[in-house]
Amino acid sequence: QVQLVESGGGLVQAGGSLRLSCAASINIFSFNAMGWYRQAPGKQRESVATITRAGSTNYTESVKGRVTISRDNAKNTVYLQMNSLKPEDTAVYYCKSERWWTEELRTYWGQGTQVTVSS
Repeated sequence: QVQLVESGGGLVQAGGSLRLSCAASINIFSFNAMGWYRQAPGKQRESVATITRAGSTNYTESVKGRVTISRDNAKNTVYLQMNSLKPEDTAVYYCKSERWWTEELRTYWGQGTQVTVSS
């Protein structure tokens, strides 16, 4: 069983910072990719940042320069450092991972953590 547990969300004022954590129940090297997604009320879930097993990263344009995804393999944890937060960053943030398993690409999701940015 694969479990992803997010933490670090909360209420922050515009311009502030938060660091989200995603702790996996297995070695994160098992995943070919991990990432952070977010879903705001009334909107589709969107990718925020991803990191591959090789360490390549990608960010959605709206967060570039403000957000950094990183990982600590020893702790089986992926982080999302968010700076200069804006009200439009308000959303539930989800950790996502994927791995090949029995010739199938399987996707796993965390329960989500709420990020609220006040103006």
